[in-house]
Amino acid sequence: MELRDVLYKVPIRTVAGSTEVEVKDIQVDSRKIGTGSLFIAIRGSAADGHEYIAHAIEKGAGVIICEQLPASLKQEVVYVETGNSAEAAGILSHNFFGRPSERMKLVGVTGTNGKTTIATLLYKLFTSLGNTCGLISTVENYIGEKVLPATHTTPDAVNLNALLRQMADEKCDHVFMEVSSHAIHQHRITGLQFAGGIFSNITHDHLDYHNTFDEYIRVKKSFFDQLPSSAFALSNADDKRGTVMLQNTLARKYYYSLKTMTEFKGKILENNLTGLVMNVNEVEVHFRLIGEFNAYNLMAVIGAANCLGYDYERILTSLSSLTGAEGRFDYMVSAKEKIIAIVDYAHTPDALVNVLATIKKLKKGFEQVITVVGCGGDRDKTKRPVMAEVSAEHSDTLVLTSDNPRGEDPAMIIRDMEAGIPPALKRKCISITDRKEAIKTAITIAKPEDIVLIAGKGHEKYQEIKGVKHHFDDKEVVKELFKELDK
Repeated sequence: MELRDVLYKVPIRTVAGSTEVEVKDIQVDSRKIGTGSLFIAIRGSAADGHEYIAHAIEKGAGVIICEQLPASLKQEVVYVETGNSAEAAGILSHNFFGRPSERMKLVGVTGTNGKTTIATLLYKLFTSLGNTCGLISTVENYIGEKVLPATHTTPDAVNLNALLRQMADEKCDHVFMEVSSHAIHQHRITGLQFAGGIFSNITHDHLDYHNTFDEYIRVKKSFFDQLPSSAFALSNADDKRGTVMLQNTLARKYYYSLKTMTEFKGKILENNLTGLVMNVNEVEVHFRLIGEFNAYNLMAVIGAANCLGYDYERILTSLSSLTGAEGRFDYMVSAKEKIIAIVDYAHTPDALVNVLATIKKLKKGFEQVITVVGCGGDRDKTKRPVMAEVSAEHSDTLVLTSDNPRGEDPAMIIRDMEAGIPPALKRKCISITDRKEAIKTAITIAKPEDIVLIAGKGHEKYQEIKGVKHHFDDKEVVKELFKELDK
């Protein structure tokens, strides 16, 4: 593709060289550059791409996109100066890959909790309704029935558009993607054409990146601010910031709720281990998902499907048979002792409270709740004491352990968590650095029909320690321990 076509709609300050040169590929990583590549120098939180311009040219880059021109320009290279390289990367990538989002109905799901479940359920629902669908999520990506590993909640602009191009070429008519606050702020989704946006909720998270809660809210809101008038915007009316999210959008506004009258109104009639019985816009229906938080996820899915043209009967009939995403309230029961283990991705204070509140409602009598939880290293430290406090408050026994310590000392992370536990609750807390030992301890002390919640990692199949990912699967560990228990 010619550079002039790749630059369509990119805000340009200056151009040094001809825009009629051929662009063979686009890269934001100088290590992946080849002859004829276009290199985008992005200023990131960890590195500045401008420092790698010379290296990119050495490797064969023919075009450089940057915010500041180098002091010395090579005659054989085209330089394009723009105000924001990250923003330009989104637009350039969309153009280079043939504007793939315009060939499908692309729906973005944003919020603190529920993104994965909502996006996954939409993918499953629309597939069951006869569509060819794509899914871009934290757990995994799908192109039709083909599974691709997921490395980020939302990939970088180049990889995201390459993935969308694959989906378009495979005739995906609907694509559902999680849209993280990092992706919005870093312009990974800039240039994409969305058919709709969904807001789940917003709670304490990612303050290591966004610094303040107000900034986190502003970034999430900007996704809806940028939706076109042709799109729909669907928000949770029961979240206190649900209406704020949509106040400046040009998109058609809709709301879902369990508490107030909205276009999509649900009410929980029954909630137990067999699932939810709900009244949805005056229709009674049984779902296989459990808990109030999943009732909200289901209402978001129902609302989005209706906005995309499906009637309630078809939506509810198909949705009633579907299960959620892996690692979201996954439960197992030991054969002999009937101990219940629940593996959940809950890694924010609010998500933990939601899961523990659901468990409390599922209890039949005097079963004990034993919670195993940790916090990630090199991430928002302010939520660590809060996570421990809410876990201790809503559990009979709390086992603090490692999550993904990354570059931090696991013992120090646990100490940060311990600081949040009130003195009166300390007697119910145990700290065990080794996650496998922590899970084993929780299951060992559990009595018949007690409930063990293992929170924080959910679907993840690894534990990251000192920059190295080691195989670790909470569900796998539980199954092994249950096997020993049932001998």
